[in-house]
Amino acid sequence: QVKLVESGGGSVQDGGSLKLSCVVSGNIFSNCGMTWYRQAPGKERELVSSITPDGTTTYLDSVKGRFTISQDDAHDTVYLEMNNLKTEDTAVYYCAGDLNTEDPCLDGGIIIPNYWGQGTQVTVSS
Repeated sequence: QVKLVESGGGSVQDGGSLKLSCVVSGNIFSNCGMTWYRQAPGKERELVSSITPDGTTTYLDSVKGRFTISQDDAHDTVYLEMNNLKTEDTAVYYCAGDLNTEDPCLDGGIIIPNYWGQGTQVTVSS
């Protein structure tokens, strides 16, 4: 059974930093990419960042230059390093992956997650 577990959330002040981790466990036989989403109260979930197995990354415009996504060599842990955090970054952050799908990975680094973690709260105060 595939499981994604996030950690590293917490409360920081404006301008602070946090590093989120997502550990992927279980029998993984295919990986089309991993993502970090977030959902703030009263708002829709949004894609923050993604990374494909070959290391191609994408970022939400509002986090470019502040957030960095990475993965370890075994691709079983994905990180989201968040610097210069702002109050508008407050949200529950979810790790999600396109894993163990029988279909070929989509072109252009498009990742459609089918496994999700439980989320970790990030709160940034002024």
